[in-house]
Amino acid sequence: MAQRTTVPTRLGLTTSQAAAHLGVSLSTVRRWSDQGHLIGYRTPGGQRRFSLQQLDAFLDSLEQDARERSAL
Repeated sequence: MAQRTTVPTRLGLTTSQAAAHLGVSLSTVRRWSDQGHLIGYRTPGGQRRFSLQQLDAFLDSLEQDARERSAL
């Protein structure tokens, strides 16, 4: 399981923080967001923000999918 130590800001996690929390690259977070796999929002300045709870739910769903596939 991924270590979850990212500290969220009042506005949510930045793309860099989300990438570090998920253990993936910035471009992966952007791609997943563009494809609708990660739900976030954009600040008035156009920056993406993600909630820690949503990222954790996404990680949990990936781990569940991996467990189901390994059981086959």
